[in-house]
Amino acid sequence: MRQSQLFTKTRREAPKDEVAKNAQLLIRAGFIHKEMAGAYSYLPLGLRTLNKIIGIIREEMNTIGGQEVHLTALQDKRNWEATGRWDDAAVDNWFKAKLKNGNEVGLGFTHEEPLTALMKDHISSFRDLPIAAYQFQVKFRNEERAKSGILRGREFLMKDLYSFNVDEKAHQEFYERAKQAYVKIFERVGLGAQTYVTFASGGSFAKYSHEFQTVCEAGEDTIYVHEGKKMAVNTEVLNDEVLKDLGLARSDLAEKKAVEVGNIFSLGTRFSEALGLNYKDAEGKSKPVVMGSYGIGPGRLMGTIVEVWSDEKGLVWPESVAPFSVHLLALFDEAGTVKKVADDLYDKLTKKGIEVLYDDRDAGAGEKFADSDLIGIPKRYVISEKSLKTDSIEVKDRLTCKVEMVSISSL
Repeated sequence: MRQSQLFTKTRREAPKDEVAKNAQLLIRAGFIHKEMAGAYSYLPLGLRTLNKIIGIIREEMNTIGGQEVHLTALQDKRNWEATGRWDDAAVDNWFKAKLKNGNEVGLGFTHEEPLTALMKDHISSFRDLPIAAYQFQVKFRNEERAKSGILRGREFLMKDLYSFNVDEKAHQEFYERAKQAYVKIFERVGLGAQTYVTFASGGSFAKYSHEFQTVCEAGEDTIYVHEGKKMAVNTEVLNDEVLKDLGLARSDLAEKKAVEVGNIFSLGTRFSEALGLNYKDAEGKSKPVVMGSYGIGPGRLMGTIVEVWSDEKGLVWPESVAPFSVHLLALFDEAGTVKKVADDLYDKLTKKGIEVLYDDRDAGAGEKFADSDLIGIPKRYVISEKSLKTDSIEVKDRLTCKVEMVSISSL
């Protein structure tokens, strides 16, 4: 991408009503656009990063046997009435609307009900199991407060996977594989060191559910971390019984603020029984399917990366999720020599499959350097009249700020 053709521009200031650091920086760098509180549009740079995150999640879900689907956002009221979750007293953040024929529909805030109903067409025997189906789907939640940028939205993208198994033993085996896949996802996106498998309430279906909490000052949750065991306990379940069960001493735990970037939990047979999702076992006996649910918000993950990695100059992207690998800056000279060399290098790099954002704008060095720091691409290549005197390029690492001169030929 030539930066002169990129329609988005950097900004010195974020909107005055934007208080979240992640949204302030992403708006200033031209990654997202704020439509209203809790609703953001992804611009070209932001969408590239979001898609990198989605790609990593997709690979790990496919590795554990997930099959990707795409369900409707519009929800059939009847499925939710069957589980008792249509009533606003049960779920207080629905977006609902009336069709012209008078029927009510909802905008999905999660998808246990519709996918369970759908599976009735595909599961009838133990031979049809196991199944793990997932999607990347826009969710809608009528949050009372939406002031954390893309960490908490009223409209947001979620990866939700649902598992269907014959019994609790098979469910637990898949659940553990999913837990390890989540650990791998957070490692791959650059949050492995800051993210803890966190024990939380399992509701009425299991002793515990597991959250994945990233330690961060912007976090809304409080967790208690055991650094040595790389695990944590959510404040909601922190008591003597739980500590004994997990083999932890209260004195070994450190209180931290954190962002919940993922969660996995057992559903038991609540939804399968309510919606009639049964299978016949080897003896022909009808049994309800055992289910689990596994969620990650790719946008929330993106916002958390910003909160954890950014510095005083702007965004800092891990290589795995950066919109481009290289930011090529040309500081033009009057003779046109720099432009010729930069154009040639841009062509060679892109032909090699290297993702390059080429700052070919007619702008000063100060503006280009400031924008490059704000955008946060991992490697910056600078070609100038000065560097060409030694047939070299200035290469800067955005994270470490290390600068070295590299010959054009070796590059």
